[in-house]
Amino acid sequence: MLDCLYVGLGGFAGSVLRYLVGLLPFARDGLPWKTLGINVLGAFALGLLSALAVKNPGLSPRLLLLLRVGVCGGFTTFSTFAFETSALLQSGQTWTAAGYMAASLVLGVAAAFAGQLCANA
Repeated sequence: MLDCLYVGLGGFAGSVLRYLVGLLPFARDGLPWKTLGINVLGAFALGLLSALAVKNPGLSPRLLLLLRVGVCGGFTTFSTFAFETSALLQSGQTWTAAGYMAASLVLGVAAAFAGQLCANA
């Protein structure tokens, strides 16, 4: 049950961070840049934390649970990504939606890989 508390606390922090990033002013050209940035940053953080956990087996499992599942899970926004993509498609912005999906996939995977590389540098 204590593990659930750690995940919940991390999720709270990640969700609040996601909300605060959402308040930042940003270009309004149709592409959901903030969601893309949040997902890429979250992928990087998760990659970094996971690689650091492998390099440092003495890291607290509960701290890792709080950070990886809680904070990263609360911060990243796949459900928002899916909703925004469907909204773009419904509004006839097919190419914007396709670009957004491709950028999210490519940048997210690249960010996770970059996080692992940073931890192993």
